[in-house]
Amino acid sequence: MVIVNTDYISGKELEMLGMVKGSTIQSKNIGHDIGQGFKTLVGGELKSYTEMMNDARALATRRMVEEAEKLGADAVVNVRFASAAVMAGAAEVMAYGTAVRFK
Repeated sequence: MVIVNTDYISGKELEMLGMVKGSTIQSKNIGHDIGQGFKTLVGGELKSYTEMMNDARALATRRMVEEAEKLGADAVVNVRFASAAVMAGAAEVMAYGTAVRFK
């Protein structure tokens, strides 16, 4: 499966199949929240949350690809990510794009 953030793939003629998406809501446990809260006092990267968001993007992308495969897609073009806090310490991540088949 080819995944790109452009609306074309060089050298390929595309047939659009429709929009596909994948999403997940992730959170860390209370221990991580407390530890990361202390980190905000001194500054620096919140590595636990960076890892959580990377894992969430990977899962959302995998779910988007699974949806595209069900449509018989060869690729997903114009891929975008969106995220939003849904509560303290939890975030939704969505991956979406257009499923296409090569002509």
